Amino acid sequence: MEGLGGTLVPIQQAPMGAVSGVRLVRAVAAAGGIGTLPVNGLASAQVAAVLDEVTTRASGDVAVNFTGDAIDIDAVAAAAERVRLVDFFWAEPVPALIEIVHFAGALASWQVGSVREAEAAADAGCDVLCVQGIEAGGHVRGTTALLPLLEQVLHRVRLPVLAAGGISDAPDVAAVVAAGASGVRIGTRFVATVESGAHPAYKQAVVDADEGSTVVTDAFADCPLCRSSPRAHVLRNAVAALEASARRGTNSRPGSGRPPTEETAEPVDAMAMYAGEGVSRITHVQTAANVIGSLTPTGTGLRLPDGSTGSAARSGS
Repeated sequence: MEGLGGTLVPIQQAPMGAVSGVRLVRAVAAAGGIGTLPVNGLASAQVAAVLDEVTTRASGDVAVNFTGDAIDIDAVAAAAERVRLVDFFWAEPVPALIEIVHFAGALASWQVGSVREAEAAADAGCDVLCVQGIEAGGHVRGTTALLPLLEQVLHRVRLPVLAAGGISDAPDVAAVVAAGASGVRIGTRFVATVESGAHPAYKQAVVDADEGSTVVTDAFADCPLCRSSPRAHVLRNAVAALEASARRGTNSRPGSGRPPTEETAEPVDAMAMYAGEGVSRITHVQTAANVIGSLTPTGTGLRLPDGSTGSAARSGS
């Protein structure tokens, strides 16, 4: 299926802070998915420099993610000039940002957690939506399970929709595609990859997790996104370790929202190990290419617009 300039598998790798480093993004793109690079906090010149490096050396499609409402419009413009998909999350859809993306010839995507947000993103001119269910790992926007929310959004908004939340294996992918999604956005499964920037202990904790190992919590409230809504889906053991640390008197503050990475020197057990409800089906660390191969139903492709028209159609309106 024709997507962002080529035949793609129906998978976008979710932005996961430092866990989604250049190495993982390139590996996902090379395997036919969309590798997503988070660029929060980078000035426009820095965005341009890192994307020039990534896109020059990457074989495949790369997206850029901006999260929160403190977004540098010059950085958005620099990104849109270099990638085909510019992705936003954790803020109300802003038409001016989408216009900047379209002016540079790129597509605009917004991740949403409710029908109201989906309709707002469509009205603002988005080309693609990502619907996030409560099963998703990391910062969770809404309160509705993925499949009912996906059904509601597809009924109201006529745009390509990616599904996110608890998707870890090929049956999960097949189920949401059968429900009408154009593809999926996956985070937790890519934490446990060779190319991921996650700390080895974080990767192992994901592999070791079983059913019921995750919880939505406000325990890790020390982060920029948490100022508006400190709700994140993490491994339950990380919350227990944080609580134990507080009882010992070694930590009296909310936990840091920064996930443990390869560069983390301090103990990582009480850090935010983000994970979705599908984590119990992740049994070992693989390469990103092997993950994509195992997740992709035969004959499927990611159906995204070939051009950014900026037109958003809503059904029932």
